[in-house]
Amino acid sequence: MAMRIGVEEEFHILEVESGLLVPRAGAVLRRLPRRTFTTELHQSTVESNSGVHATLAGLYADLTRTRRRLDAAASSLGLAVAAAGTAPLAPGVSGHPTADARYRHMVEEYRQVADEQLICGAQVHVDIPDRDTAVGVMCTVSPRLPVLLALSASSPFWQGTDTGYASWRTLLWQRWPTAGPVGCFADAAQYDAAVDDMVRTGVISDPGMIYYDLRPSAHLPTLELRICDACPRAETVVLVAGLFRALVTEALELRAAGAAVCDGRHEWLRGASWRAARSGLEGALVDPVTHREAPAPDVVRGLLARLRPALEAHGDWETVSDLTEAALAEGSAAERMRRKAREEDLLACADLLIAETRGERRPRGQAPVARRQAPRFVAGTAGSGAPEVLGS
Repeated sequence: MAMRIGVEEEFHILEVESGLLVPRAGAVLRRLPRRTFTTELHQSTVESNSGVHATLAGLYADLTRTRRRLDAAASSLGLAVAAAGTAPLAPGVSGHPTADARYRHMVEEYRQVADEQLICGAQVHVDIPDRDTAVGVMCTVSPRLPVLLALSASSPFWQGTDTGYASWRTLLWQRWPTAGPVGCFADAAQYDAAVDDMVRTGVISDPGMIYYDLRPSAHLPTLELRICDACPRAETVVLVAGLFRALVTEALELRAAGAAVCDGRHEWLRGASWRAARSGLEGALVDPVTHREAPAPDVVRGLLARLRPALEAHGDWETVSDLTEAALAEGSAAERMRRKAREEDLLACADLLIAETRGERRPRGQAPVARRQAPRFVAGTAGSGAPEVLGS
């Protein structure tokens, strides 16, 4: 039986005319079912929860259907949605927090870190037998996660400026006290004790603030991938989901065989994640086997080859290998955004994100039907139908 998968996607809300990030989540959500769509820390973000699927084809159909529904709700208000780690154009450094006691506490406690949480990610859930197993396989899966980050990288711009990074969202995200690579734990009891200890310190207020790149879900029988940027193209989400399911499948097989898979030394992983955030698919990555720098295409294809048996076991090999080669040929979303910004401007870049989120493929070099004036920034102010739905 195929291991089931589901996805949570976060979307920026943009004003169509200006391309600016706007705090209109409440208005959009009033036009949508709350079973599938929900709010986030800031009112410039909407989250969708997919159904639970055994096949990548079923997941893709769900994601594209959900995106169409969200786009229609936003369009009725003169708005649009964009799936990307950061929005190219934003009017300032502070968001508009959602009126919720937990979110208010986060804004008061973490100040600018929370104010600047104007970022979107894509989380993938994979079925796991139990929490002990989920915790046990994390050590095996974790060293390969920076490769998935590189595939998803879609946040080169922040407050109207090119950051030089493929995933600036990663750098913003890692400022939270529990973000980044997860450590190694013997079992769920040890992991839960570590989480409880962190809550008791007062550094975080509840287990939901554990933001590791990988974690056992607190309320679902799944292992949750959290390292990735939101992806403009639904195909990229499907690629990441297929690879993640294969990584978990391989880890489960190694665990069942009693193989030694981890030496407990993951200190190099933060650097590997930084490298993936900096370079995306357009530079070097840290090879998870050799721990040395290597061209991104070589590292990605090496992971694909390693996972072929697990991908074939789920019937995913052809789909995932085709999507991988397409991603390497076309470049990361970050690179596509940079190309558009060089050819035109950041407003055209926002248009590209909106189009790709809708599932459109505008040929390179084709200008939008009507051009508008891109907003100027002043220095110093840049600042469903499925039987089950994932929980947030």
